[in-house]
Amino acid sequence: MRTLVCCLTIAVFAPVLSAQAPLPEAQQIVAAVLPLPAAMRDGAGVMGYRASGRLEVLRPARNGMQCLADDPKDDNFHVACYATSMEPFMARGRELRASGTSGTQVDTVRFAEVRSGRLKMPTAPASLYSMSGPKGDFDPATGTAPKSRALYVLYMPGATTATTGMSSVPGKGPWIMYPGTPKAHMMLSPDM
Repeated sequence: MRTLVCCLTIAVFAPVLSAQAPLPEAQQIVAAVLPLPAAMRDGAGVMGYRASGRLEVLRPARNGMQCLADDPKDDNFHVACYATSMEPFMARGRELRASGTSGTQVDTVRFAEVRSGRLKMPTAPASLYSMSGPKGDFDPATGTAPKSRALYVLYMPGATTATTGMSSVPGKGPWIMYPGTPKAHMMLSPDM
């Protein structure tokens, strides 16, 4: 009976435990840089996950781009690369979420900190490249994520529809999201 209970426990929880284990470092790096143009991948920094679940630098940035590996705890595949000038803003968001701040409160805190001068934002436009798809979409054998969708963003803190000439309504062309805020950015989606 004990053997049966032990086997059933392993059968039920093994997929959950293995789903949360991070990929080997080299595979995390290959997956993390996928959203970038090929010419930018080798110089991009990568933050990924250790067995402890902690996010750490796997490779330092040499070209002004920082990438985040897929979080093994998430229910989907998501990797993103952004200009290193955005790191203070991005790091603060991760810090707030880790401390239990959630949803729109993360941006409420960050916006207040930007306005007070505590949190620095880039003074020039800053790019973000990302890919999202179903859990397990990254194929280490081919180095691809065939079912994932790309999204490109150009952060322009404080930009508005008036200063950019862009709509704030999502559509087939570029549009501005969060206009007038520190998080204002142009959305560019190839599949929108």
